[in-house]
Amino acid sequence: MTIQLEHSGAKGTVIRAFGNLLQASFDGDVRQGAVAHICLGDIKLKAEVIEIAGKEVKLQVFEDTRGIKLGTPVEFDNHLLEAELGPGLLSAIFDGLQNPLEKIAKEYGYFLPRGVYIPALDRTRKWEFTPKAKVGQKLSRGETIGTTVENRFQHQIMIPFSQYGEYTLTWVAPIGSYTVEEVIAKAKDEEGKEHSFRMLQRWPVKNQLQEGIKIRPTEMMDTGLRVIDTQFPVMKGGTFCSPGPFGAGKTVLQHHLSKYSSVDIVIVCACGERAGEVVEVLREFPHLIDPHTGESLMKRTVIICNTSSMPVAARESSIYLGATIAEYYRQMGLSVLLLADSTSRWAQAMREMSGRLEEIPGEEAFPAYLASRIAAFYERSGVLSLPGGKTGSLTIGGAVSPAGGNFEEPVTQATLAVVGAFLGLSRERSDARRYPAIDPLISWSKYGPAVSNELDAKLDVWGPCVKRTARILREGDEIRKRMEVVGEEGVALSDMITYLKAELYDFAYLQQNAFDKEDAYCPIERQLVMIALIYKIMQSELHFTSHDEARAFFLALQNRLKNMNYLPKDSEEFRRTRQEILTLIEG
Repeated sequence: MTIQLEHSGAKGTVIRAFGNLLQASFDGDVRQGAVAHICLGDIKLKAEVIEIAGKEVKLQVFEDTRGIKLGTPVEFDNHLLEAELGPGLLSAIFDGLQNPLEKIAKEYGYFLPRGVYIPALDRTRKWEFTPKAKVGQKLSRGETIGTTVENRFQHQIMIPFSQYGEYTLTWVAPIGSYTVEEVIAKAKDEEGKEHSFRMLQRWPVKNQLQEGIKIRPTEMMDTGLRVIDTQFPVMKGGTFCSPGPFGAGKTVLQHHLSKYSSVDIVIVCACGERAGEVVEVLREFPHLIDPHTGESLMKRTVIICNTSSMPVAARESSIYLGATIAEYYRQMGLSVLLLADSTSRWAQAMREMSGRLEEIPGEEAFPAYLASRIAAFYERSGVLSLPGGKTGSLTIGGAVSPAGGNFEEPVTQATLAVVGAFLGLSRERSDARRYPAIDPLISWSKYGPAVSNELDAKLDVWGPCVKRTARILREGDEIRKRMEVVGEEGVALSDMITYLKAELYDFAYLQQNAFDKEDAYCPIERQLVMIALIYKIMQSELHFTSHDEARAFFLALQNRLKNMNYLPKDSEEFRRTRQEILTLIEG
């Protein structure tokens, strides 16, 4: 089943071509951002209007443009590049144009043909609809007409976001099974005109989808990674980025966050990474269990797949599609995490199109509007206060792939200017097999004070311990650099103890084992127990007679603390090991 859309009546012909950038002359009315179709016989390639000058337009084509020549016909639609929104999005795998890749593979095989566009939502599947609104009730955009069950979520069927003003319901469908295209409600607007509403609605992907009041984030997003949750926390509704050189573990980090983060919905947007990383997600996720619900991870996940081998225009659209789907679920009062891997590929796609448009280049040939585009993307995050007293949150995290690991390049710098947390990955830590390779000496988070206020209520030493360990890590690194020059014996014994405390905290607490069941995911409750122990170690006044004695003591401490990471929190062995550590410190 292919998508049939209404045309605006405007038609044109191709007059120039440069890669996937086409220039066409047209007759009729065309608007900025409208969808166009390049007609190659029976094949119609989707494109987007990106510039209008008089009776000529520039189009970016979302497919391979081979075969296009002078005079090739162009048809224009009267709508923008839109996402289909409704029940059936979860567990799906889409490309940047929201084509369901599994359905295309079943119908056409594994080599995707050009010009094939299949509806994102199944038009034949029936959903159990339960009305919540009543005839005569006044509703506005984003307010709930009824609900249906999508996996474990109450999927709200809302007044379409494209409908502004107030509507008075004149008819609501009774409880029953309906397809997404069947009418489930009718209403009259303020002028008395009647409208029909369905479970399916559409929204332009490049426009923010927001109905509600933005409020300050107040709740921490538990990731199960101690280096993030303890040192550089992220709030639900916040933003963060994870830059790092190639091979430092950006994709692995994003995979962990998608598996274990304490959110309702995860949108994984592969907007230009290599195919290998995407294949790993597709193979693993159906077999992985969500630690928060005990169900398959795919039941809460939407995957948008546009690898670096796909056209640049489709790579760009994928990131906007991911943001739109994430905003849609946020409007239901759910907490959503959008992971983009990697925004550098998206920026490179913009650079390529900017070059073809012959725009004045900025730094490193990126377009001058790079920073504003990146800021506009991250601004789609946030916590919304919704009608009915609910709140929904959208957290956005983007991987950044700076060439050569240079954090001074434009994409990284433009990203750092707008995000709330910076999780910088280090080549040295990655090569040393330290997972995650987040460098605590360069990373930062603006959410630290808010999270400390939240967790101090559970453990009063949380905030003081985080501040003290951050200081000890910096001091320990300075002492390590001195020791590389003068050796261990060349530094004072008190400095040696500070260095060993820093190593203990870094190696035995911040580092985790991704292959161990207990250590791969460390919930906040477990971190609270261990932080209390860490605080006692950091506060203790330890006295030794030699450097060797100090190292031997901390080695014994380190082994016990590291072993605790692999023990179930409620086990007798865990409690015994904790008591052994306390005895060592006090003795």
